[in-house]
Amino acid sequence: MTPPPPQSAAPQRLLIVRPSALGDVSRTVPALVTLRQHHPDAQIDWLVNAGFVDAVRHHPMLDRVIPFDRAALHMAGLRPAATRAALALRRQLRDARYDTVYDLQGLFRSGLLTWATRAPRRVGFANARELGHLGYNVKHPVNESLHTVDRMLALLEADGLTPSHDMRIYLGDDDQQWLARFLDEHRLAPQGYACLAPTARWLSKCWPAERYAEIATRLLDSGLGGDRLIVLAAPSEGAQVRALLDALPAAARERVLVPGTSVGQLMALLSATRLLVGNDSAALHIAVGFNRPAVAVFGPTDPALVGPYRREASVVQPPGAPDDARHNYRDHDDQTLIARVPVDAVWRRVQAEANRTPAG
Repeated sequence: MTPPPPQSAAPQRLLIVRPSALGDVSRTVPALVTLRQHHPDAQIDWLVNAGFVDAVRHHPMLDRVIPFDRAALHMAGLRPAATRAALALRRQLRDARYDTVYDLQGLFRSGLLTWATRAPRRVGFANARELGHLGYNVKHPVNESLHTVDRMLALLEADGLTPSHDMRIYLGDDDQQWLARFLDEHRLAPQGYACLAPTARWLSKCWPAERYAEIATRLLDSGLGGDRLIVLAAPSEGAQVRALLDALPAAARERVLVPGTSVGQLMALLSATRLLVGNDSAALHIAVGFNRPAVAVFGPTDPALVGPYRREASVVQPPGAPDDARHNYRDHDDQTLIARVPVDAVWRRVQAEANRTPAG
């Protein structure tokens, strides 16, 4: 076997490959901090899906974000415009002449992008899925049972770096200004509102809308939610939001806002929220990045692997379910498991989180 290329004593150009999804991008920040602490003078870039650029582009330890259109890349070879975009991206990655590239996603697409850089050191998981490992020439075995964040950091540690656990994410000036205007328009103070994130990509990860309505009513009646509640959802998730609003008493509904936001504006709202209650979704991990109190309702996904990082106590799961039932991905439309999470259990967690003073 050919030995892997040795680590450069002082690499000058580094690339992080972690393109998606939004929550995963947000919680990859400790890897960026780790690289910067070890290579303070290097250029560090990040290859990310164009829709998620705002999640990381304002981080002070990052030099440049390289966005790419995932949909266009998927159609490369089938449509001329997509093919041209893919070739342009390949040229851009090669022309950057990276010394070392770290694939922190470990899938076929991320492995292919890592390979396309032609960097002398292309580092990834030896057990990457979808044959992603074929894009690497430095492969480290990493335990798949680790939390997603710890697994990425373990890869860097295996490559000789001491990991940082700094999860902080940052807003840009434009999104801070948008937040100030939004709060002024609705006569809100920072931390004068709570957020609900009742949607997710899989219906099986969504706690039923009527349960969120009950929590919303309790938040408003008790004052723990502040003056208003803000529901966070994508435009395509309107049906789920309408179900929640329809389940609310009229007086409570008048105190609920459902703003359309960009990724940066979503981050801005979460940066100043008093509390978030949400499913296993991007909003949860962004709230952790801003060190805001959060309650996470989990069903079929495993919080030990993908939960809010180092916030185990904030997770509420179905009672009594064995692990083989609790962590069942087979039917993404089945809410049976998550519907077993009681409102009172979530409310007790809300009360505890509302009284927690975030550090920092």
